[in-house]
Amino acid sequence: MSEITTIGLDLAKSVFQVHGINEAGGEVTRKRLRRGQMLTFFAGLPPCLVGMEACATAHYWARELRALGHEVRLMPPQ
Repeated sequence: MSEITTIGLDLAKSVFQVHGINEAGGEVTRKRLRRGQMLTFFAGLPPCLVGMEACATAHYWARELRALGHEVRLMPPQ
């Protein structure tokens, strides 16, 4: 399996969508995670870039993911 370099994260109330791609832009993983599974999933990954839409809970998750060594970028909702 190719190593994940970039993740797109869609935040919601209880179920989150994770879309991971490799360096070549090929899809590596597409998962649905519950709130309780988020930190366990990201702790098992090597540091990568995580992009997510800036919303009410995005800053909380950005701090948690940065603490695990990931680079997080918030995008304005448009």
